Amino acid sequence: MRRILVVDDDPAVTSVLKRSLAYEGFVVDTASSGTEALALARTQTPDLVILDIMLPGMDGLEVLRRLRAADPHLPILMLTAKDSPLDQVQGLEEGADDYVVKPFTFEVLLARIRALLRRHEAEHPPVLRFADLSLDTGTRRARRGDREIDLTTTEYNLLLQFLRHPRRVLPKEFLMERVWGYDFGGNTNVLEVYVKQLRQKLEANGEPRLIHTLRGTGYVLREE
Repeated sequence: MRRILVVDDDPAVTSVLKRSLAYEGFVVDTASSGTEALALARTQTPDLVILDIMLPGMDGLEVLRRLRAADPHLPILMLTAKDSPLDQVQGLEEGADDYVVKPFTFEVLLARIRALLRRHEAEHPPVLRFADLSLDTGTRRARRGDREIDLTTTEYNLLLQFLRHPRRVLPKEFLMERVWGYDFGGNTNVLEVYVKQLRQKLEANGEPRLIHTLRGTGYVLREE
């Protein structure tokens, strides 16, 4: 789940955005000042920041500069009532990736957020991690601790689904549709074969099992 940090001193704005973005599947942190925002960004690294300019004490532009200095690739969207062309140019030149003026339509804001996250993921493919397992989505390389694991294309796509949905029970039909992408007619034998192969590779050095079977339901990525 992607984490979004909303920085605004208007509790009505932070409340609406937190509720609406959570409904869309995001984890949302909120801050009402620049100092609080920077502290939260250090402890709960966000995948995207929504930032107002007019904040008490440290203004949003200074917060923007400090966030950008700490992480040049962090997606930052300015959401502010400062609507002049000069304000927008300044925000973008200081390092914002997008600029939305209040009042705003949530559907438009959500589309901008998703577009920024897609662009960021395309330019900086993430490394997904769970326990001692990692998967670099850019190089398609998997590791269990210090051990590198060679994966076929299908094994990679299967492991990708588990790492995108850790601790969630994934029905067999869901995995078949996401990995094979066709109407498989209820025959999940091929899935069982690939899960077995993937387990053998992940547990080749006696590592504890991470992919567990829930009979009659599906599979789940979790620690024992």
